[in-house]
Amino acid sequence: MAPKWRELADRLAERIRNGEYAPGQQLPHIRDLVDAGEGSKSTVHAAYKALEAEGLVTSSRGHGTVVRQQAPLKRLGIERYDKAKWRDGDEVAFIADRVASGRAYKRNDQTQTVSRIVAPAAVAAAHGLPEGAEVYARARLVKEGEQPTHTLTSYYRPEHVEGTRIVDATPGPAGRGGGFRVLYDAGYEIDHMREELFARVPSADEVKLLQLPPGEPVVELHRTTFTADGTVVEFAIGVHAASRFAWSYDFKVPDSARSEGDAQ
Repeated sequence: MAPKWRELADRLAERIRNGEYAPGQQLPHIRDLVDAGEGSKSTVHAAYKALEAEGLVTSSRGHGTVVRQQAPLKRLGIERYDKAKWRDGDEVAFIADRVASGRAYKRNDQTQTVSRIVAPAAVAAAHGLPEGAEVYARARLVKEGEQPTHTLTSYYRPEHVEGTRIVDATPGPAGRGGGFRVLYDAGYEIDHMREELFARVPSADEVKLLQLPPGEPVVELHRTTFTADGTVVEFAIGVHAASRFAWSYDFKVPDSARSEGDAQ
């Protein structure tokens, strides 16, 4: 037989899933459930902690226990980088995700710091730079309303971005079309990318920065951006709250055998 706190957590979870408690709605105060005969204070507290660990609610001082938004942002794959969005328009990547998700956005939902640093080992390797070489690091924190969704730090060779809007720390994208448009205007048109994803446990600093509930993992993204001749013009590391995104990729399936046959 399941403990009382587990039974209560399961009943509350079902009410959340069927919409009886809507996203953003506060659950009853612990004392109210105790008075309603749902169990002792420790039982109700344990049930709420279980719901928080399962990603159904968030708890904070002054706001109580609130049902989480369950519809994640669509984190587009290939189409978020469509040149028509940033070269011919002003729909940078994080805005493309909001548009695809039907969510509101403001350009200053993205803030950043810019600094010139000695390249970390992974960054130097991606850019093919020697140990001790310097790069520009453009670190962004992206929010949806007041809630952070992810961080993204892009690393650039100084000779590619010196004097451009990319090294300007003004909140929001780097002007119309963002960083990719800046590179394009400087003669570095992006041609192809490589993205690598993996899940991991967040650090204590990431838990605080992204306002993560207990037990939530993060998805780390490594993005390498190339010109047509293979020059790396950006290496980026993103850290995403796992429950706040649904990743989507739509691409043509390769047929290497047919290509090899056509070449003979």
